Amino acid sequence: MKHLTQADYIRQPWKNGKGVTVELARAEVGSAILWRLSMATVAEDGPFSLFPGIERNLTVISGPGFRLVGDGLVLECLPLHPVAFPGDISLSAQGTERGESEDFNVMTARHLPRPIVQVSEGAVQFPAGDLLALFALGRGQANEKALVPHDLILSYQPIRAEGHFLSVRLTGVTA
Repeated sequence: MKHLTQADYIRQPWKNGKGVTVELARAEVGSAILWRLSMATVAEDGPFSLFPGIERNLTVISGPGFRLVGDGLVLECLPLHPVAFPGDISLSAQGTERGESEDFNVMTARHLPRPIVQVSEGAVQFPAGDLLALFALGRGQANEKALVPHDLILSYQPIRAEGHFLSVRLTGVTA
């Protein structure tokens, strides 16, 4: 079980230059993303960066949310409701006048199975198996290890957690 905190994360500019991503963890093959977990703040309407060959999953973790709008596609990004979309279609955030939103992003190479992203609250038992990323939305614990908001646990082992979490199951990947 690997425990990451905000001190471990990397801040970097968005590909489109309109904001900052906080990268929590990633794995690559060569220089291509295999999977990546990150956070970002959407504070104004504007285009999302393109990531060819990548599947994305976004969950608003604070704020009112927004819409992603593209050619024939409208996705409502509401608080704590994961939304999946291809990374290589042009989308723009709209509806940010209600306030900024912070989101949690999962990116996976298109050849991988899609991740399972869920919000849980209370006591939860996560079985061993595929890579589990457990992101703390509030104070909690994982296998009796205290967690504060935005801590991240990566594990292939079973986890007994208590608190408010966003869990991501990544199949066919390594940490």
